[in-house]
Amino acid sequence: MSSHRTTRFEPLDVAALARRVAGQAMAASLAARDDPSAGAAVRVGVDAAVPADGGLLADAVADELAAQGAGVLRVRAADFLRPRSVRLAAGPTDAASGYDSFVDHLALAREVLDPLGPGGSGAWLPTLWDVVRDRATRAERRRAAPGSVLVLDGPHLLRWETADALDLSVHLLVSDAAVRRRLDGAEAERVVGAWAIYLQETDPAPRADLVVRAEDPRRPALLLGDAPSAWG
Repeated sequence: MSSHRTTRFEPLDVAALARRVAGQAMAASLAARDDPSAGAAVRVGVDAAVPADGGLLADAVADELAAQGAGVLRVRAADFLRPRSVRLAAGPTDAASGYDSFVDHLALAREVLDPLGPGGSGAWLPTLWDVVRDRATRAERRRAAPGSVLVLDGPHLLRWETADALDLSVHLLVSDAAVRRRLDGAEAERVVGAWAIYLQETDPAPRADLVVRAEDPRRPALLLGDAPSAWG
Protein backbone atom coordinates (compact mmCIF):
# COMPACT_ATOMS: atom_id res chain seq x y z
CA MET A 1 0.00 0.00 0.00
CA SER A 2 1.35 3.40 -0.92
CA SER A 3 2.29 5.57 2.05
CA HIS A 4 1.00 8.64 0.24
CA ARG A 5 -2.58 7.36 0.52
CA THR A 6 -2.43 7.05 4.29
CA THR A 7 -0.43 10.08 5.40
CA ARG A 8 -1.76 13.55 6.09
CA PHE A 9 0.11 16.82 6.50
CA GLU A 10 -0.88 20.03 8.27
CA PRO A 11 0.36 23.11 6.37
CA LEU A 12 2.03 25.66 8.65
CA ASP A 13 4.24 28.68 8.38
CA VAL A 14 7.71 28.60 9.91
CA ALA A 15 6.65 30.57 12.99
CA ALA A 16 3.76 28.22 13.76
CA LEU A 17 5.96 25.16 13.32
CA ALA A 18 8.62 26.71 15.53
CA ARG A 19 5.99 27.24 18.25
CA ARG A 20 5.05 23.54 18.05
CA VAL A 21 8.65 22.42 18.39
CA ALA A 22 9.44 24.94 21.12
CA GLY A 23 6.33 23.92 23.04
CA GLN A 24 7.45 20.30 23.14
CA ALA A 25 10.97 21.33 24.11
CA MET A 26 9.69 23.55 26.93
CA ALA A 27 7.48 20.75 28.24
CA ALA A 28 10.48 18.42 28.29
CA SER A 29 12.57 21.10 30.01
CA LEU A 30 9.97 21.60 32.73
CA ALA A 31 9.73 17.85 33.30
CA ALA A 32 13.51 17.56 33.49
CA ARG A 33 13.69 20.07 36.33
CA ASP A 34 11.98 17.56 38.62
CA ASP A 35 14.10 14.65 37.42
CA PRO A 36 17.47 14.29 39.17
CA SER A 37 18.70 11.94 36.44
CA ALA A 38 18.02 14.43 33.62
CA GLY A 39 20.81 16.09 31.70
CA ALA A 40 21.89 19.69 31.81
CA ALA A 41 19.77 20.63 28.79
CA VAL A 42 16.99 19.33 26.58
CA ARG A 43 18.64 18.49 23.25
CA VAL A 44 16.65 19.35 20.12
CA GLY A 45 17.89 18.35 16.65
CA VAL A 46 16.64 19.58 13.27
CA ASP A 47 17.70 16.99 10.71
CA ALA A 48 17.96 18.54 7.24
CA ALA A 49 19.64 17.73 3.95
CA VAL A 50 20.01 21.40 2.97
CA PRO A 51 21.85 23.43 5.64
CA ALA A 52 19.79 26.57 5.05
CA ASP A 53 16.54 24.63 5.56
CA GLY A 54 17.61 23.29 8.93
CA GLY A 55 19.04 26.64 9.92
CA LEU A 56 15.82 28.46 9.08
CA LEU A 57 13.69 26.28 11.33
CA ALA A 58 16.30 25.92 14.09
CA ASP A 59 16.76 29.70 14.31
CA ALA A 60 12.99 30.17 14.53
CA VAL A 61 12.77 27.54 17.29
CA ALA A 62 15.62 29.19 19.18
CA ASP A 63 13.93 32.60 18.92
CA GLU A 64 10.64 31.17 20.16
CA LEU A 65 12.33 29.44 23.09
CA ALA A 66 14.13 32.65 24.02
CA ALA A 67 10.81 34.52 23.91
CA GLN A 68 9.42 31.97 26.37
CA GLY A 69 12.32 32.58 28.75
CA ALA A 70 14.42 29.50 28.04
CA GLY A 71 18.18 29.58 28.02
CA VAL A 72 19.03 28.65 24.44
CA LEU A 73 22.22 26.91 23.34
CA ARG A 74 22.48 27.19 19.55
CA VAL A 75 24.80 24.83 17.66
CA ARG A 76 25.22 24.23 13.92
CA ALA A 77 26.67 21.03 12.54
CA ALA A 78 28.37 23.25 9.93
CA ASP A 79 30.70 24.34 12.74
CA PHE A 80 31.71 20.71 13.33
CA LEU A 81 32.96 19.80 9.87
CA ARG A 82 36.06 17.74 9.23
CA PRO A 83 39.13 19.37 7.62
CA ARG A 84 38.85 20.14 3.91
CA SER A 85 41.51 17.54 3.06
CA VAL A 86 39.27 14.87 4.63
CA ARG A 87 35.93 16.17 3.36
CA LEU A 88 37.01 16.45 -0.26
CA ALA A 89 39.57 13.66 -0.49
CA ALA A 90 37.39 11.78 -2.99
CA GLY A 91 36.22 14.88 -4.84
CA PRO A 92 33.47 17.47 -4.30
CA THR A 93 30.62 15.33 -5.68
CA ASP A 94 31.39 12.09 -3.85
CA ALA A 95 28.24 10.91 -2.03
CA ALA A 96 29.98 8.50 0.34
CA SER A 97 32.29 11.27 1.54
CA GLY A 98 29.28 13.53 1.96
CA TYR A 99 27.75 10.98 4.27
CA ASP A 100 30.79 9.69 6.15
CA SER A 101 33.42 12.43 6.01
CA PHE A 102 31.78 15.87 6.09
CA VAL A 103 30.28 16.41 9.54
CA ASP A 104 32.20 15.03 12.49
CA HIS A 105 29.21 13.42 14.22
CA LEU A 106 31.38 11.78 16.85
CA ALA A 107 32.73 15.21 17.80
CA LEU A 108 29.17 16.58 18.02
CA ALA A 109 28.29 13.78 20.42
CA ARG A 110 31.49 14.09 22.41
CA GLU A 111 31.68 17.86 22.67
CA VAL A 112 28.01 18.89 22.73
CA LEU A 113 25.34 16.23 23.07
CA ASP A 114 26.85 13.90 25.65
CA PRO A 115 28.02 16.64 28.06
CA LEU A 116 24.48 18.06 28.04
CA GLY A 117 22.81 14.69 28.53
CA PRO A 118 22.25 12.53 31.61
CA GLY A 119 25.46 12.12 33.57
CA GLY A 120 27.22 14.77 31.51
CA SER A 121 29.37 17.59 32.83
CA GLY A 122 27.16 20.37 31.44
CA ALA A 123 30.22 21.95 29.77
CA TRP A 124 29.74 22.12 26.01
CA LEU A 125 31.63 23.41 22.99
CA PRO A 126 29.80 25.86 20.67
CA THR A 127 32.09 25.37 17.64
CA LEU A 128 34.95 23.11 16.61
CA TRP A 129 36.02 23.91 13.03
CA ASP A 130 36.22 27.14 11.04
CA VAL A 131 35.34 26.03 7.51
CA VAL A 132 36.50 29.31 5.91
CA ARG A 133 39.97 29.24 7.47
CA ASP A 134 40.02 25.44 7.54
CA ARG A 135 41.34 25.24 11.05
CA ALA A 136 40.14 24.66 14.59
CA THR A 137 38.16 27.51 16.13
CA ARG A 138 39.74 26.99 19.56
CA ALA A 139 36.41 27.96 21.12
CA GLU A 140 36.13 27.83 24.90
CA ARG A 141 33.69 25.53 26.64
CA ARG A 142 30.53 26.98 28.10
CA ARG A 143 28.43 25.69 30.98
CA ALA A 144 24.71 25.15 30.50
CA ALA A 145 22.38 26.83 32.98
CA PRO A 146 19.60 24.71 34.52
CA GLY A 147 16.58 24.45 32.23
CA SER A 148 18.55 25.19 29.06
CA VAL A 149 17.52 23.93 25.63
CA LEU A 150 20.05 23.03 22.95
CA VAL A 151 18.94 23.64 19.37
CA LEU A 152 21.13 21.82 16.84
CA ASP A 153 20.69 21.70 13.08
CA GLY A 154 22.53 19.64 10.50
CA PRO A 155 22.39 16.65 8.18
CA HIS A 156 22.15 12.98 9.12
CA LEU A 157 21.45 13.66 12.82
CA LEU A 158 19.53 10.40 13.24
CA ARG A 159 22.51 8.22 12.39
CA TRP A 160 23.98 6.09 15.15
CA GLU A 161 26.50 8.59 16.54
CA THR A 162 23.92 11.21 17.50
CA ALA A 163 20.38 9.79 17.31
CA ASP A 164 20.22 8.48 20.87
CA ALA A 165 21.66 11.73 22.22
CA LEU A 166 18.68 13.82 21.05
CA ASP A 167 15.68 14.34 23.31
CA LEU A 168 13.53 15.79 20.52
CA SER A 169 14.19 15.33 16.81
CA VAL A 170 12.63 17.00 13.76
CA HIS A 171 13.26 15.36 10.38
CA LEU A 172 12.74 17.41 7.21
CA LEU A 173 11.46 15.51 4.18
CA VAL A 174 12.84 16.87 0.91
CA SER A 175 13.00 15.57 -2.65
CA ASP A 176 16.12 15.41 -4.80
CA ALA A 177 14.58 18.03 -7.08
CA ALA A 178 14.09 20.43 -4.18
CA VAL A 179 17.70 19.97 -3.09
CA ARG A 180 18.90 20.74 -6.60
CA ARG A 181 16.75 23.87 -6.70
CA ARG A 182 18.48 25.24 -3.61
CA LEU A 183 22.05 24.06 -4.05
CA ASP A 184 24.44 24.39 -6.96
CA GLY A 185 26.47 21.93 -9.00
CA ALA A 186 28.83 19.68 -7.11
CA GLU A 187 27.32 20.48 -3.72
CA ALA A 188 23.85 19.48 -4.90
CA GLU A 189 25.07 16.16 -6.31
CA ARG A 190 27.00 15.35 -3.15
CA VAL A 191 24.11 16.24 -0.86
CA VAL A 192 21.55 14.29 -2.93
CA GLY A 193 23.77 11.22 -2.98
CA ALA A 194 24.66 11.42 0.70
CA TRP A 195 21.01 11.89 1.67
CA ALA A 196 20.06 8.80 -0.33
CA ILE A 197 22.65 6.76 1.57
CA TYR A 198 21.32 8.18 4.84
CA LEU A 199 17.71 7.27 4.03
CA GLN A 200 18.67 3.75 2.98
CA GLU A 201 20.94 3.00 5.94
CA THR A 202 19.07 4.82 8.69
CA ASP A 203 15.38 5.17 7.71
CA PRO A 204 15.20 8.35 9.81
CA ALA A 205 11.57 9.46 9.42
CA PRO A 206 9.98 6.75 11.62
CA ARG A 207 12.59 7.44 14.30
CA ALA A 208 11.97 11.18 14.46
CA ASP A 209 9.60 12.80 16.93
CA LEU A 210 8.30 15.21 14.29
CA VAL A 211 8.41 14.84 10.51
CA VAL A 212 8.03 17.90 8.30
CA ARG A 213 7.62 18.14 4.55
CA ALA A 214 9.97 20.92 3.46
CA GLU A 215 9.82 21.10 -0.34
CA ASP A 216 9.57 24.85 0.25
CA PRO A 217 11.15 25.49 3.68
CA ARG A 218 9.13 28.70 4.04
CA ARG A 219 5.90 26.68 3.77
CA PRO A 220 6.45 23.55 5.84
CA ALA A 221 3.81 20.92 6.51
CA LEU A 222 3.77 18.78 9.64
CA LEU A 223 3.10 15.06 9.27
CA LEU A 224 0.08 13.97 11.30
CA GLY A 225 0.55 10.49 12.72
CA ASP A 226 3.48 8.14 12.32
CA ALA A 227 5.84 8.16 9.37
CA PRO A 228 5.88 5.02 7.21
CA SER A 229 9.01 2.91 7.39
CA ALA A 230 11.61 3.30 4.63
CA TRP A 231 10.09 6.58 3.50
CA GLY A 232 12.56 8.33 1.21
